[in-house]
Amino acid sequence: MPDELPPCRRTTWAEAEGWADRVAEAIVRADRVPQTLVALTRGGWVPARLLADRLGLKRLLALRAQHWGVTARPSGRAELTEGLSGPVKGETVLVLDDITDTGESLELATRHVAEAGASRVESAAFLHIAHSKFQPDYYAEVIPRDRWVWVVFPWNYWEDLAALGRRAIERSGTVDGARELLRSTCHLDVPAEDLARALGRPRER
Repeated sequence: MPDELPPCRRTTWAEAEGWADRVAEAIVRADRVPQTLVALTRGGWVPARLLADRLGLKRLLALRAQHWGVTARPSGRAELTEGLSGPVKGETVLVLDDITDTGESLELATRHVAEAGASRVESAAFLHIAHSKFQPDYYAEVIPRDRWVWVVFPWNYWEDLAALGRRAIERSGTVDGARELLRSTCHLDVPAEDLARALGRPRER
């Protein structure tokens, strides 16, 4: 959806804590607590830290696989842009992202970790969109394919607000007009001060 303003769902830290609880509980229930967590950067960083805390894991690595380059705009096929930040040979590993949309990033990362010599590789996401080509082993919530939304997580609020705000202000011309457009079109109700800050301009008086 190249130039559209997508429907959005702004989520909270309380929801993130709940998702982490549910994913951790599922992993413990299955008796599959890994030795190492691999977080897809950047979206998986915060979820991985929340999950590591609940599972008592100290080993947390990073791997960058990119697909969505700009908010709600696909940048093409997923590709690895930075390798694993540490070895995983012989380790049991869980690869984690915040959400599966196309699922390509998580699928690519999981395959890469397996090829790096991990003895067991599983995957998880806080949210799983039903149209994803790849289904993680663990997830906390499913978003039906006919209710697709762009999820604004607390850890990428300012980035998404800047990207969506720029599109909205191109159409409306003012911060207040852009705010109303985000509210009516994206179902994203944000303070005018936040939008002005994200866009780097003072609010009109």
